Amino acid sequence: MTSPLPPRRVHRRLAAAALALPLAACGADRVVTGSTHIHDYRERHPIVLTDAPRALDVFINGDGGLDPRQREDVVAFAVEHRRYGQGPMTAQVPVGSGAEIRAHRTLDAVRAALADAGLPSHFAVSTYMVADPRAASAIRLSFRRLQAKVGSKCGQWPEDLGVSNMRADANNAPYWNQGCALQNNVAAQIADPIDLVRGRQEGRIDTIRRAKDIENIRQGKDPSTQYRSDEKAKINQQVGQ
Repeated sequence: MTSPLPPRRVHRRLAAAALALPLAACGADRVVTGSTHIHDYRERHPIVLTDAPRALDVFINGDGGLDPRQREDVVAFAVEHRRYGQGPMTAQVPVGSGAEIRAHRTLDAVRAALADAGLPSHFAVSTYMVADPRAASAIRLSFRRLQAKVGSKCGQWPEDLGVSNMRADANNAPYWNQGCALQNNVAAQIADPIDLVRGRQEGRIDTIRRAKDIENIRQGKDPSTQYRSDEKAKINQQVGQ
């Protein structure tokens, strides 16, 4: 019959076992995560939220000023700044192209369009040197706002797509750059990046529709909406009527 261990030796062994548990857990995590290859393009090229500049180029044409198309663009840009903008709006005016007079006329028209959209007509103005005087120059309006961007860089090819890497071919895994352009297109179409984080609050209820549904239920009728259309009619026959 073995004699019991002294209390001090028991305490030492328990302390050593307690210290070994976190180390063993870390080793297991390293083995699992280190050998995992990312196959999902949404994880290789994630869409993240970032504070980045938003820019609009107002091209200088004719005798200066704004044509109807560019005026609509400036007004829409001002509305976006009022809703999502962080900080003031800035303008960069080109110099060295020989169209400085037309550029200042266009800048005055931009100020007027921004004022009509509810923005102050006074904002920071700076200049930049035109690289090629023969190319069309533009006044660049910009402000900072929260935007959806792709966290990784497109156009990276860490592995050959040919048959040089037999191990990669045998895995039948998607190439690294796949899905990057798709993620960029999705991020560019998002109006409010916060929608990626959480849903919006519920809007106002339709009280008229709710009262009608309640009345149908009281009368034992089906409250659902039924849409009826003429099955014989064709779309190409209805266009233009």
